Amino acid sequence: MHEPWRAPRAVVAEGPGSPALWLLPMERRPVTTARWDPLLICVAIYLATAVGRVHELFPALGALKPTLVAAALAVVLYLLHQAGARRIERLRSATTTCALGLLVWSALSVPGALSQGMAFHIVTDNLAKAIVMCLVIAGSVRSVRDVERLILVYFSVTVVYTGVALSRFQLGADNWRLSHLYNYDANDFATLVATALPLGLYFVLGQRRLVLRLLALAGLGLLVVGEIRSGSRGGFLALLAVAAFVLLRFTTLPARSRFVGLLVIAAVLATTASDRYWTQMQTIINPQQDYNATSDAGRLKTWERGFTYLEAHPVFGVGAGNFPVAEGTISPLARRQEYGIGVPWTTAHNSFLQVGAEIGIPGLLFFVGLIVSAFVGLRRVARRSLQAGAAAQNTARLAQSLMTALVGFAVGGFFLSLAYSDVLYALAALALALQKVTRPDDPRRRLAVRPGAT
Repeated sequence: MHEPWRAPRAVVAEGPGSPALWLLPMERRPVTTARWDPLLICVAIYLATAVGRVHELFPALGALKPTLVAAALAVVLYLLHQAGARRIERLRSATTTCALGLLVWSALSVPGALSQGMAFHIVTDNLAKAIVMCLVIAGSVRSVRDVERLILVYFSVTVVYTGVALSRFQLGADNWRLSHLYNYDANDFATLVATALPLGLYFVLGQRRLVLRLLALAGLGLLVVGEIRSGSRGGFLALLAVAAFVLLRFTTLPARSRFVGLLVIAAVLATTASDRYWTQMQTIINPQQDYNATSDAGRLKTWERGFTYLEAHPVFGVGAGNFPVAEGTISPLARRQEYGIGVPWTTAHNSFLQVGAEIGIPGLLFFVGLIVSAFVGLRRVARRSLQAGAAAQNTARLAQSLMTALVGFAVGGFFLSLAYSDVLYALAALALALQKVTRPDDPRRRLAVRPGAT
């Protein structure tokens, strides 16, 4: 009889997620069961507030400044705990390079910005915080189990946000879609939901605990209802993109199960969506009467003006966060103000054009590189895990769930100004974290051998 596998005595583990353990074939690596620790708890609180906005849902929490406190403590704890999988050098990747490049280039846009104060505020208060915490979140992770914990937080707080929004913002005859939500508008909320759906799918499929699977399934149903109540066409397209990716590329799930799952989602859509919702969705393929195609403030005309800003300022753009300023000061519409005609200072309504117009073509390349490198890295993790056999199936499914979430963000973000949103950098952090803890070590690293080991 074969003895159960045991870790070779020659391997000296530094703790959960130890680099030494990753020198072993993936299917033979021992499962780590490190518990929650203060750093991971701080990161979870940060995700709950930065993404799920729980302190806005429950105002009593706001007085505690949970986002600021959790972020500050997480940074300090991470810098103090530079050992094992948490060593900062393990964050080296194309995703990290693109994130830091985006931050540096956005800072370089400040001196020449149309409004330097606005650009400085966006860089320091929004983007810098999001990118620093992206790296801290990824750095805090010790194992695949930690990634699971953090995506459970992401999924759970999105479900809580959706439940609170549906309970507090009732729809009526004249108000057929959610509006005036906490922090997010209806379109932003729809994209958030699209990113959370595949993460919930992971827990429905990949958990042995029946209670968690049932709760995740109920959460998925609530998210689909929230997606419908948002009335967002961009969110609907993001949902379709997520569904298509699951159907065609989610190879860790049998094709029959994928198809049945999509039928369930279609049934929920058919039974809960109103006639007004479907009328709104039909304008996607028949936009002639939609303001986005006919109005100067619509998306198509706004995108046209955005390309002129990009052409006129190709290197550093008009300044981070300055797209609305450009609309009100240098756009062709701005001349109307001389005749007393008001001009809306609109956002770009496209995350990619937003970055290109605001911080130039190099900034756009860093932004696209951030998303693409995170996606490609996850695909590499999924492929390597599938090759490792059944023992690594959950890791492959986790990677494909995060890939699907990035697809949802990219499609939803194409119609929204989400370039500096915490949602993107949280997803990038989780992608980077999973790459980090599943990456084989440098082959030059030697096994540490105890005296007398054989």
